[in-house]
Amino acid sequence: MTAKHVLPITAVLAFVIIAWSGGSSAQGKHKTAAKPVTAEKAVNVAACYGCHAPVEELHQGGKHARINCSKCHTGLAKHLQDPGPSTRPVTNTSWEACGQCHREQYNSFMTTSVHRPARDEKSQLTNRAPNPFWDKLMAGHGFTKEHNLTRSHVLMLPDHLVVDRAFGGRFQGKNGWNYLLEKGKAWDILEDKYPDIKEHKPIIPQSAAAANPVCLQCKSQDHILKWAYRGDPVEGAQWSRTSKVVDLVKDLQHGLNCFTCHDPHAARPRIVRDALIDALTRPDGDTLWHKDPQRTKMRVIEMGMRGFTRKIALLEKYDTRLICGQCHVEYTCNPGYDTKNPDTSKYTVTMTDRRTNHIPYKDVLDLYDHYVNKVNFLDFKHAVTGGLLWKAQHPESETFYNSKHARAGAGCGDCHMPKIKNKKTGKTYTSHFAVTSRVQLKDTCLKCHSGWTEEQARYSIDSVKAYIKGKMRKAEYWLAALIDNIEEAKKAGVDAEAIRQSQDQHLKAHILWEYWTAENSDGFHNPELARESLTRSVDESQKGIKILADALSANKAAATK
Repeated sequence: MTAKHVLPITAVLAFVIIAWSGGSSAQGKHKTAAKPVTAEKAVNVAACYGCHAPVEELHQGGKHARINCSKCHTGLAKHLQDPGPSTRPVTNTSWEACGQCHREQYNSFMTTSVHRPARDEKSQLTNRAPNPFWDKLMAGHGFTKEHNLTRSHVLMLPDHLVVDRAFGGRFQGKNGWNYLLEKGKAWDILEDKYPDIKEHKPIIPQSAAAANPVCLQCKSQDHILKWAYRGDPVEGAQWSRTSKVVDLVKDLQHGLNCFTCHDPHAARPRIVRDALIDALTRPDGDTLWHKDPQRTKMRVIEMGMRGFTRKIALLEKYDTRLICGQCHVEYTCNPGYDTKNPDTSKYTVTMTDRRTNHIPYKDVLDLYDHYVNKVNFLDFKHAVTGGLLWKAQHPESETFYNSKHARAGAGCGDCHMPKIKNKKTGKTYTSHFAVTSRVQLKDTCLKCHSGWTEEQARYSIDSVKAYIKGKMRKAEYWLAALIDNIEEAKKAGVDAEAIRQSQDQHLKAHILWEYWTAENSDGFHNPELARESLTRSVDESQKGIKILADALSANKAAATK
């Protein structure tokens, strides 16, 4: 965002957004009618500053200093007359609040990616998760019900609501499968097909109810003013880690909010994801960011007057590794098991525990030690081996952090949100149509690799991805073999210590493999790290198989004496 994009307030109040009506082969062709934002009469901002000191500092020193509070808040007059929680103004969290000034960014953001089908399962053979191994390797986890590739940011909330693993089939399109051709607010597109069922549980066959309040932190920040730091269940915060997720999600409407990455008062880059702020402020300073001598500086600010702690972190510059890393990152978002507690018959870490909203911000090679020896948390119990395992989220930020491209100065935006020139106005803006660089090669890869053709760029990308997927398939073969060996060893009465050691090897091998099924680039973000990790996974699986083979040999030798 730049100052030249900020209109005078009189023009802003009268502005009506012109909907996007075009696109490339990777974009949906249907139109989206953007509704104008209804604005109130301007107020004396000094009256607001009297109570909201952090806002005063941010607003007065930023590019939005001329924007009146009434631009994004309604009910101000009544609140100023009688301040208090009962007259609290309503904050506009819609995309249109920003889009009425930042038109190109808004129009590009609202674009739908159609370069591949919706609900494209990762577990199809051509994708990054394994087939037929997936259900076996992840037995006991909800992701075996449905595990899809990504779509556009504008659709990330409804896409989450409909996935078979999240809400048990409760939420579906109002117009059936035609919801795929619609976009906008979640509850304009979807509905609760089972409103009389109050329990969060699987409803349709072969589904799961794996959603919880923490996993929604990446899907929307509509509830940002109602959520305490780390999702703690504290007085005054309407929603927390322990809230009923079906109730919470019905209070949300938008996918990725503009203000997740852009501070609306200061018009500066920021982080709002509480678990990432916590990671970057940990006293032990053990994250990738802490170890980076050129790391982007940030300033953590406590916000709000609502009786509970909220935090944001302003960045000194746009560092997309951190900004995108609010969601494209490995994190815990569910109950699980304490690795120091021998009881695995039930969850020993529940949603009351802050470990259920935690970001390591480390790469794959450090995650075993982090979760087993430092955080003492694992996600699920494998249905075949009985051992505890970890479930990856989507660790693109950590993977890319020290990659060749990152060292060369490239950021996430260079490949996924490039600078585009408006052919009509001649102005350059940042595209907010976040999509794979493979479908916009002229604006991404060829900007740096100017001697390449699009065909060469696509060939290079596909070759790297094919190589890494080959390593994934090999790791999956040996993981499956280890699972089979553990199962057979248990039946053969192998001693408990050998089983425990082999389960630990399974965990090590699993982390080194499964990280790459969740990382959304088939290893392209850091192919060197991917190769090291996946080949180590094979080694760890083979070590586990050898432990069991030696134990079986010992059993046979003992039986012959």
